[in-house]
Amino acid sequence: MSDGAEIVIRGGVVVDAGGERTADVRVRDGLVVEVGSGLRGGRELDASGCFVAPGLVDLHVHLREPGDEEAETIDTGARAAARGGFTAVVAMPNTDPPLDDAAVVAAVLARGAGSTCDVVSSACITKGRAGVELAPMGELYGLGVRLFTDDGNCVADAGVMRRALEYARSLPGAVVAQHAEDPALARGGHMHEGAWSSRLGIPGRPAAAEDLIVTRDIELAALTGAAVHFLHVSSARAVDMVREAKARGLPVSAEAAPHHFTLTHAACAGFDPLFKVHPPLRTRADVDAIKVGLADGTIDAIATDHAPHTPEAKERTFEEAPPGMLGLETALALTLTELVEPGVLTLADALALLSWRPAALAGIAHRHGGPVAAGRPANLCVIDPAATWEVDPGRLASRARNTPYGGRKLTGRVRHTVLWGEPVVVDTEAQR
Repeated sequence: MSDGAEIVIRGGVVVDAGGERTADVRVRDGLVVEVGSGLRGGRELDASGCFVAPGLVDLHVHLREPGDEEAETIDTGARAAARGGFTAVVAMPNTDPPLDDAAVVAAVLARGAGSTCDVVSSACITKGRAGVELAPMGELYGLGVRLFTDDGNCVADAGVMRRALEYARSLPGAVVAQHAEDPALARGGHMHEGAWSSRLGIPGRPAAAEDLIVTRDIELAALTGAAVHFLHVSSARAVDMVREAKARGLPVSAEAAPHHFTLTHAACAGFDPLFKVHPPLRTRADVDAIKVGLADGTIDAIATDHAPHTPEAKERTFEEAPPGMLGLETALALTLTELVEPGVLTLADALALLSWRPAALAGIAHRHGGPVAAGRPANLCVIDPAATWEVDPGRLASRARNTPYGGRKLTGRVRHTVLWGEPVVVDTEAQR
């Protein structure tokens, strides 16, 4: 937290779940202490022409620590998050060792404690993410874990998934999150099964692999009454099914990654592994369905699925390279460029998807994503909606460089990020 130094964010338009208003924001001792006009004093951060918003929250980030620190560490991932406007991220559990043990989760939380964003730990649904025996969910919940997932692996056994949901129902606020790809259908595939996979001769992963698991787990949510969250939804049919489930009043939620509303499987035409991701990039119709789902509230959050890899890993052939791409530093700009500028979303809608709605799903709405108001935690980002910039992989804060957006011109950028009253990014540059 801040050591008591006062900061005034001046000249911006405050935007949160309550609407927009022109105001300055005074911060002290880790809290917002005043929101009003003509505020001066202490250290001043210029927000002219900018929006002052609650810090962004990412439900889905691979920080690679422990086990794969050559690709990313908690520290470098947190720095990338702060530059992207995120004040909190949920770390995924597919580490080595996996986050299926209280000691490992506690170590991740301890490593994240001094970072430039709050690191919230998820934990595995099953031991070793093997899909057989439940992890000690109650013990992990006691450490603050609220999101349980075997991300990277689907919990394919319906009986195991049912037991996980029934157990989670006894833990207030716990959410079971599914990587929805039936392994029997997706196994051996490296991109979307369709026209481009046939043309390129690359084995595909059919959309049906996602759709079957989404269908099954919606019915399990109905059976158990427990909350299920679908990670990185990518198919049009899955969006439709989540919409139908919500209409039935079921406790179902979903997220979409920026690459699934900005890229199609045609991007794989050059055999570049930077475009390899699971679930894969799909068709234009699927991309359009994701956009509609974001606009009509079917999809609850934009989550990056930030997945760093070393250059050596991504320089393999398309079929040999691991799936995944960076997302933390480009998510906001891609959302503004691809969704807000064309009028698919309003700015407030976009920030709801990037901030207060994921904060609620993560169980951290008391710390992040809340209104910019006196007495609230000073976890804020200042967004310049008119800034234009070109993605340069070599200038990213992440230890990895595997972004598919290198050379792409984007509109909108975070100018400042404030974490618990401390400016951790000023004028787009990380302060530590």
